[in-house]
Amino acid sequence: MAYSGQIDILAIIPTNLGTAFFMRYILFIFLLISTFSESQNKYPQDYFCPPLEIPLILSGTFAELRSNHFHSGLDIKTKQRVGLKVKASASGYVSRIKVSHYGYGKALYITHPNGYTTVYAHLQKFAPKIEAYIKQHQYKQESYEIELFPKAEDLRIESEILIAYSGNSGGSGGPHLHYEIRDNAERPINPMLFGIDIKDTTKPMITSIYAYPIDNNSSINQSNKKQKLHLIPLKSGDYTVKNIEAFGKIGFGVSSTDRQDLAANKNGVASIQTFLNGSKNFEIDFKRFSFDESKHINKLIDYEHYKTKKERIQKLYKDNNPLSMYKSVINNGYLIIKDSVHSVYKIRVNDYKNNDIWITVSIKGKKNKLKEVQTNNSQTSQLVHANETTNLKEGNISVNIYKGTFYEDCNLNFKIKNDTLTLHKDVIPLQKSYNINFDISKYNIEDKSKLYISRLVGYKNAPYYIATKRKENTLIGTTKTLGTFALTRDDSNPNITAINFKKGQWLSKFRYLKVKIDDKGSGVSNYRATVNGKWILMEYDYKTKILTHDFNDSIISATKNNFKLIVTDNMGNSSIFETLFYRK
Repeated sequence: MAYSGQIDILAIIPTNLGTAFFMRYILFIFLLISTFSESQNKYPQDYFCPPLEIPLILSGTFAELRSNHFHSGLDIKTKQRVGLKVKASASGYVSRIKVSHYGYGKALYITHPNGYTTVYAHLQKFAPKIEAYIKQHQYKQESYEIELFPKAEDLRIESEILIAYSGNSGGSGGPHLHYEIRDNAERPINPMLFGIDIKDTTKPMITSIYAYPIDNNSSINQSNKKQKLHLIPLKSGDYTVKNIEAFGKIGFGVSSTDRQDLAANKNGVASIQTFLNGSKNFEIDFKRFSFDESKHINKLIDYEHYKTKKERIQKLYKDNNPLSMYKSVINNGYLIIKDSVHSVYKIRVNDYKNNDIWITVSIKGKKNKLKEVQTNNSQTSQLVHANETTNLKEGNISVNIYKGTFYEDCNLNFKIKNDTLTLHKDVIPLQKSYNINFDISKYNIEDKSKLYISRLVGYKNAPYYIATKRKENTLIGTTKTLGTFALTRDDSNPNITAINFKKGQWLSKFRYLKVKIDDKGSGVSNYRATVNGKWILMEYDYKTKILTHDFNDSIISATKNNFKLIVTDNMGNSSIFETLFYRK
């Protein structure tokens, strides 16, 4: 008989099973069907080749949980060094080039005939033809940071040709290649779905599990507070926990990571599913997402727990989160536990090679008198409604919180002392930015030009510059984080230091000219370098604070050269560095 693509579940279930075994059998068949369905991969398997010529070992996986975002690709190790050849995964054309101090650093985008785009980031440099194309535009615009969108005929690319060299540019934490595959809507997709193979026979890891009473009428082990459950390892490699008593609306959360065979890194997982009494009630699948929704990671995790304990607990219920990665969610993933009813709750964590690990939680429904009750000890005095605009004001400071900034209504501690604002603690996730306004009319003209709004961070309350604009006598700061903010003065100039040369030195045999720049106040905003009055390209690495000019640009042709560098901070304070060098 020809296969129809459908499975008749009733035809394969034995009729002589006991109730308990019947439930386990149903769960097994369900997982079998799910696995079969997932195997029908809609993504081309032999189209994209690996971007490096070495075995692929990852330091980061797709959709891995990062600060304020999901990781949008694979981080491929480059043997702890830069300069490895990066190949085009398939033929196409360079559709975008972006060079920036932060973020992806030097990044290349190739659009392919099948509609997908591959991205290669944190590069050291580009292949000669592409490098020449970029530098032409950098010198034309007199800017190191640049974004270009070449026409399809400008930079055509054949499969597996050299396009760049791996590096450590931008916000990279070490040498590696960041590699992405995006669809025609610019949504990143896990490259492993396209046949990019990574050796992984190791189960994911579970480091902790928590149970959450969702409302004031719910309880777990006679408490209305979040409970950490003790993981009990089983011989199979899975886990159970000590039986719990619960009542009302509850949810669970886990801390989970994965590890590939050839690396010790703790990476992200592929999916998490939960089952209540054999029926699936929650799933989150990390196959694809859009950049616009990546911010909702802070709602996926227990944000307060992460900020106070530095551990990411992934909530196994939606909690008013609009992420598209949720699948097959029943009752938003919550459990409604009734008195005197026993339930079995199972959690399945899967990696990208379908290795999985399970946690089994036995729940006894019991309505007890609470021993612990969740209390709110903060000095809150301001109720903020998520679906309304809220304006808070005291003295010379006001805060504008716009509709949709918060996910739900919340109470905020709002306190003013002198020129310092305390707006709660950074324990509540936000969907978008809000404004902080300082009236500075009491300051003299000279002081006004040197003031900015800072966020005080760390135990020393070190000031950290936030984007600040001035409108007459008002400073307006924009931020997406709660915390403590203050007016801060910056009237000091940036520092400039020559690294590899001295005044009057002959640099004929030098390949590079290097200068270190730094600013202890509001931070470096921009810089401009010239030789004999002509602009020269200097690459800036904010991690080392070093500016570098490559003499191979062949811009400097004179023997006697006057070098001038102007560095400006975010408050407009400038330093000028001038010196003389010689070249033949």
